[in-house]
Amino acid sequence: MMWVAVPNGSASDSVSVRVNRWLALRHLDGNVTFLTSDQSRPARRGDRLQNVGDGLTTAGDSDATLEVDTQIGTIEVAEQTALKVKALEITPSDGRITRLEVDRGRVRLQVRPFTNPDSRLEIETPAGISGVRGTEFGVNVSPDGKMGVATLEGNVATSAQGQEVEVPAGFQNVTIPGNPPSQPVPFSNEPRLDYQVERIIRHGIRRIVLNGQVDPTSSVLIKDEPQAIDPEGKFSLVLPAPSRLRLKVTVITALGQEQTYDLDLL
Repeated sequence: MMWVAVPNGSASDSVSVRVNRWLALRHLDGNVTFLTSDQSRPARRGDRLQNVGDGLTTAGDSDATLEVDTQIGTIEVAEQTALKVKALEITPSDGRITRLEVDRGRVRLQVRPFTNPDSRLEIETPAGISGVRGTEFGVNVSPDGKMGVATLEGNVATSAQGQEVEVPAGFQNVTIPGNPPSQPVPFSNEPRLDYQVERIIRHGIRRIVLNGQVDPTSSVLIKDEPQAIDPEGKFSLVLPAPSRLRLKVTVITALGQEQTYDLDLL
């Protein structure tokens, strides 16, 4: 079960016991940066995130995999993602609290059910806090802070602005900062792109407008730069109109399926 709420605290906030805990970097590919309070350097296999503020950032075409010290599961950190530790704690009943912050990008979690009812793994985003209790799902955070959640196994409950919506396996929804979660809909995990091209003249200059449609929980990269998409999965981009224009558009689902489209915008 996952609980998602606006960042106004959680039941685990009362936990204050500090222990020797960590997230271990088990895999990395490409340009991954390891961050601490006093340094920033290329990440290395075996690095540990063990203090508040420790984190990772991934560049384009780069990724990393973190393993929780309790061996409860793994966290796959996709390209162009920023992740850092908010808390690594233990409850009086020996439950483990792991709280991470993802400001942008995409993570996929594979977490087996906790044996201790007080244990939890939380992902904080600009739209809310995801509390994982054993499931497999993806979280995608777009540049405007919108959070898309797709559940592959288990059950997820998302709540914000005083409203709660459950997202069972095979379903997805989105949460916009300052708004309640959307109702869940089935997902296909297909990185599909539908688009139309308009040619306009603005201030005497010819322009090309690319209007695209993807799954609302997917991310869109154009020229390797993340794009903001609206709650319906729509985006628009205005470009200069040379005699010939080719554009690379990459669509990635919340669960990591990826497709690159090489568009010829004549």
